Amino acid sequence: MFQSFEVTARPEQGPPRLLALRAELTQEGLNGFLVPRADAYQGEYVAPRDERLSWLTGFTGSAGFCAVLDSSAGVFIDGRYRTQVKRQVAADFTPVPWPEVSLASWLKEQLPQGGKVGYDAWLHASDQISRLVQDLAGSGIKLVQCDNLVDRIWQDQPAPPLQPALPHALSYAGEAAADKCARLAADLRTAGHSAAVITLPDSIMWLLNIRGGDIPRNPVAHGFAILHDDARVDLFMAPEKLHQITDHLPASVACHPPSDFLGAVQALGGKVSVDATSLPQIVADALGHRLVDAGDPCALPKARKNAAEIAGSAAAHLRDGAAVVELLAWLDAQPSGTVTEIEVAKHLEELRRRDPALRDISFETISGTGENGAVMHYRVTEETNSRLQEGHLLVLDSGGQYLDGTTDITRTIAIGTPGADECAAFTRVLQGMISMSRLRWPKGLAGRDIEAVGRMPLWLAGQDFNHGLGHGVGAYLSVHEGPQRLSRVSTVPLEPGMILSNEPGYYREGAFGIRIENLLVVEPAPVLATSDPDRDMLCWRGLTYAPIDRRLILVDMLTPAERDWLNAYHDETAAKLRPHVSAAAQSWLDDVTKPI
Repeated sequence: MFQSFEVTARPEQGPPRLLALRAELTQEGLNGFLVPRADAYQGEYVAPRDERLSWLTGFTGSAGFCAVLDSSAGVFIDGRYRTQVKRQVAADFTPVPWPEVSLASWLKEQLPQGGKVGYDAWLHASDQISRLVQDLAGSGIKLVQCDNLVDRIWQDQPAPPLQPALPHALSYAGEAAADKCARLAADLRTAGHSAAVITLPDSIMWLLNIRGGDIPRNPVAHGFAILHDDARVDLFMAPEKLHQITDHLPASVACHPPSDFLGAVQALGGKVSVDATSLPQIVADALGHRLVDAGDPCALPKARKNAAEIAGSAAAHLRDGAAVVELLAWLDAQPSGTVTEIEVAKHLEELRRRDPALRDISFETISGTGENGAVMHYRVTEETNSRLQEGHLLVLDSGGQYLDGTTDITRTIAIGTPGADECAAFTRVLQGMISMSRLRWPKGLAGRDIEAVGRMPLWLAGQDFNHGLGHGVGAYLSVHEGPQRLSRVSTVPLEPGMILSNEPGYYREGAFGIRIENLLVVEPAPVLATSDPDRDMLCWRGLTYAPIDRRLILVDMLTPAERDWLNAYHDETAAKLRPHVSAAAQSWLDDVTKPI
């Protein structure tokens, strides 16, 4: 099994660790220390060695941080984790709603007389520190770079990962690494920059057409890179990882040990392009006045998938959809109360593993029934494992990492006969998902300009959900990929080739959760008879195919256009997946995709 269901952190472990950390504060003469969920590479996901936030507090979410002071410890979490954090941290820690409450305002309230707050300069991006320094101006609170105090007290901290880097075939990548380097180097020359420093693992993987295994569920290898304006690349990666890619890398790539990275940065001349949101503060210090915050040069080129990447993603989604259908058909045949959340997750992984192109799941499968379904990023463990009971809903959010693509799909499934409130909420979520799927929009708009379309049916009922409508997805890379997002804060214009999720939801704490998710790719919209001749429009093409549970739909709430969309989607789903599933699943698929 790729997925483990062990309990990795317990609330009762937090208080003694917090006490030990405060002893280190006293020894260092500090009033506080910042503990982010981050590593030196500043990606979203971290290796077990870097799970400091979880180890200290018990909170296992994929985003957040803790500010530990002499007499208080705030765990800062966004809307996705408000329910989860209550279950996972002891009373010694105080959940803080973020970004509604900023770190600076909280620190000023907790330290009204000022003080010194330490931080590890490898684990905080330079824009985070610069904004925090600015927001703390005049407060008497000083940020101090120091050793990582959590590492001092974490006696059994795992070793750094050393999984080998692997070649990523040109047939999947669609563009040679040397050509990518030359293309991006030309952009550096145009901007007058001598080099770009790249720390994000998925950017380096994309640029050099390699993959790795340093992060669970993400095919990346840890390292740093410097792209020069003449298309040379200095790659700083542990020698143990390089054996299988030495002959695969372009001749213009020179490999160095990671210990040489800061020295190489200090030796750079001219203006150096960086992404301040992912550049560790210690690297920003090494660059000094040469630093130019121009963004990650790989971000947008990586997001704009080429024809080979889109074709690979589409093929992966068909095979993945077939596995999901087999799971749903099997689940439908099980009597209520006989199957557990873990059994569902295990069986789905077993079905995916039949595909020889599968390399991992793309994240820990979310299999949550009843009130567990209301925990947006619920991780089932042997202690929380629940049976699927009559009248409950099951939120099943999962995906696979295939050599040709990354998948992410959520279906909400009725167990027995669902309640009226559940069906009404589900139908509104479905209406939002359909509205976004059908959308055409003018070229140049960003995620923030259109994401309300997927929320409107819920808003009209006075309801909403506390996560973005959608995130970018990589091509056999991170299941959460920037910079494209369907979010209220996303200003990046959507462009052809970008893959995003469309996943509205609804969560009633202590009762049930609902989410429906398909992946979509942006493409130019067909010209209509009524189209303005000088206005370019974009639209979506669907990648995900799996039935949507009709037992949860209040058909009378749907408009004729929504009903037509659903029937067409189910017709296409049956046509595409029927050849790839077993005879029993074919029969089930034919039944659940009949028109409504």
